[in-house]
Amino acid sequence: MADSKGKKDIFLRIFILLIGLSVAHFGVTLFLMADLGSDPFNVLVQGIYRNISKIEGFSWMSHGYTHMGICFLIILLLLVIDKSYIKIGTLLCMFCGGPIIDFFTFLLRDMISAKSPMWIRLMVNGIGCVILAMGMTLVIKSEAGTGPNDLVGIVLSDKLKKKFSIVRVVVDLIFIILGFLLGGTFGVGTVICAILVGPVAGIFLPKSEKLVMWILNRM
Repeated sequence: MADSKGKKDIFLRIFILLIGLSVAHFGVTLFLMADLGSDPFNVLVQGIYRNISKIEGFSWMSHGYTHMGICFLIILLLLVIDKSYIKIGTLLCMFCGGPIIDFFTFLLRDMISAKSPMWIRLMVNGIGCVILAMGMTLVIKSEAGTGPNDLVGIVLSDKLKKKFSIVRVVVDLIFIILGFLLGGTFGVGTVICAILVGPVAGIFLPKSEKLVMWILNRM
């Protein structure tokens, strides 16, 4: 009986993670479509994608596939450094994140673009930040695993024995600089992301924890 409950608990946590992942990447999609700059990791993804897609034979590449490929490389590196950080949710984040972005991009392709009025783009970017933060807290509180890009800061913080908040800022700056140099979009949207995501996540973390516990206790 206990074993059955344990398996049910795992499946529920994975389900919650997938919901959170979908919500978070819907927010990322809004960043990208507003074209005012995105979150730090996706500035890097954009830069790499824009270079790869220019190579003959790689025109089929999308932002989503590039996102997935970079996450895969991070996981390979973590397998060498310390595989204890990798859980099933980490793999799900790697395989599902990119396709989710592509899916939402397809659905919203005619609704918002760089040609939209600036006030609409700013509003969409801000909403995207809030949605990303909401989804991120669900992923974290599911305790089923963390996305490869978020693990970069966590692992470096643990190994270097430095505060995560400081390491995360440094990692994000590196993502932004490398992505910008490669042609990724860095702009006011990236600044909005830096200002909004942390505080909004702080508001939703306890709420998401209560929601996760409610789901686990009721189902």
